[in-house]
Amino acid sequence: MIFDPNKIPFQETHKLMIGSIVPRPIAFVSTRSKDGKHNVAPFSYFNGVCSKPPTIMFAPGRRGWDGEEKDTLINIRDTEEFVVNIVSEPFGEKMVMCSTDFDFGVDEFEVAGLTPVASQKIAPPRVGEAKVSFECKLNRIVEIGDGSAGSGFVVIGTIVLFHIDDNVYDNGRILLDKLQPLGRLAGNWYTRTTDTLKIIRKIKPDK
Repeated sequence: MIFDPNKIPFQETHKLMIGSIVPRPIAFVSTRSKDGKHNVAPFSYFNGVCSKPPTIMFAPGRRGWDGEEKDTLINIRDTEEFVVNIVSEPFGEKMVMCSTDFDFGVDEFEVAGLTPVASQKIAPPRVGEAKVSFECKLNRIVEIGDGSAGSGFVVIGTIVLFHIDDNVYDNGRILLDKLQPLGRLAGNWYTRTTDTLKIIRKIKPDK
């Protein structure tokens, strides 16, 4: 089958993308508004950019029904700071509770029963339940689309401090069996990293 995104509703395009781009890591982004209110929300269009400087990106889309900007984006634009928390299975359900579009100013930490912990270099708190968190400073925000529902933004941030739980770290490696990260699929489905395979990469191809 062939689909032309110019000839189908963006909702259908969205379903094709989230059903095909899998699994996706989840950025559980905590921010602070300019008047000091906490916010935390998950985003599964998320990945690393480069390691020097350590840089990440995530993409908060506009709300699907009215095209309005999400609180996370507003807070980052105002303060230029945020924390990316990696989602582990033990608090997966609490993470999902934060995916609702609450009214601006609602503290999702309180709604989901999560623990805000003070960061060291920036104002927004990190999620105490997270075993890996990145304190980030804003690099830039890139707007994509025409501002209507379905368009969005790419938020690029520089990691200024890593928080790694001792139990998930060993000699330079992150222990996946201890981290228990969740990956995003489509609908209400998520995935674990308990079924993996190893493929050896050759340094140079055979001639």
